[in-house]
Amino acid sequence: MSSRQSRRDRRAANRALVNRANAQFSTGPKTEEGRAIVSQNNLRHGLSGTFQVLACESQEAFDALFQKLAAEHRPANPLEEQLVQNMAQHFWLAQRAIGLQEKCFNELGEVAPEKEKQLALYLRYQTTHERAFHKYTAELRSLRNGKRKAEIGFESQKRYEAQEARRETAEERRRDLHKWAVLQAQAAYEHQEFKNLHLETPECRIPNRVQRILAAEAA
Repeated sequence: MSSRQSRRDRRAANRALVNRANAQFSTGPKTEEGRAIVSQNNLRHGLSGTFQVLACESQEAFDALFQKLAAEHRPANPLEEQLVQNMAQHFWLAQRAIGLQEKCFNELGEVAPEKEKQLALYLRYQTTHERAFHKYTAELRSLRNGKRKAEIGFESQKRYEAQEARRETAEERRRDLHKWAVLQAQAAYEHQEFKNLHLETPECRIPNRVQRILAAEAA
């Protein structure tokens, strides 16, 4: 090995050491401009990170999509509305991934070798966002079902309580009717006793009748 080659190898090794040392202290861009540049890195496709409608897309179209989903699912509270918002975003991103896939094909419908990785990436993002769309749809449906079950349980409890109140009212009425029937029969009996008392003759008068009636009443 020549001395020139040896010096090049040493310089390369030294640069590698310096780069590794500098990497220990690197925390990303320090300026606002640098941060802005980094934040735009994923906007080449916008399929990851914070959702936003790209400049090449239509905000009105996205708003119309959200309104359509909201009209279909009718969110009843902020949580349900957020789930519908998530559904709209992931549906939009899945469609964006499909549109980007189309750009990977040439006029002959073939994928150029340099586009194969991009196509695989867009396919993966399409699958990810379609799964997320169905996930939030299922969460909304589960939330609705749970709410409906709670409402059914509450309504069932109310029906049971109303049925018990009617049963108790009917039972109390039956007891009252029985009580008044007994009192009425007792009054009729006592009336007949006093009537018989006045109809008795001295010859057939029953001894101590009045005392027995009064004793029965006292008992």
